[in-house]
Amino acid sequence: MKIRKDDNVIVIAGNNKGKTGKVLKVFPKQNRVIVEGVNIVKRHTKPNQANPQGGIIEKEASVNASNVMVVDPKKNAPTRIGTQIIIDDKTGKKKRERISRLSGEMLS
Repeated sequence: MKIRKDDNVIVIAGNNKGKTGKVLKVFPKQNRVIVEGVNIVKRHTKPNQANPQGGIIEKEASVNASNVMVVDPKKNAPTRIGTQIIIDDKTGKKKRERISRLSGEMLS
């Protein structure tokens, strides 16, 4: 899975198409991600110590990772992700970095 936590993504399919947000959690085995402000569901909760009032809580549900694309940092458009091998100047070791296919910009 090429999407990681804290990536900025845009939803490209489904009811929330066009919404953008930050990835909060990634589930690689299920191929799903939770995106901030996307796929909001309502959950009815009983009163407990954390929430003594109880009631209806809105929270984000997961979406399939195939329905989101990483946003290019330079062009602010959806992009595919590639990898590039870079030699670290200090240690001389090879590192694999993620890059945007649209602009060639390195992703964090």
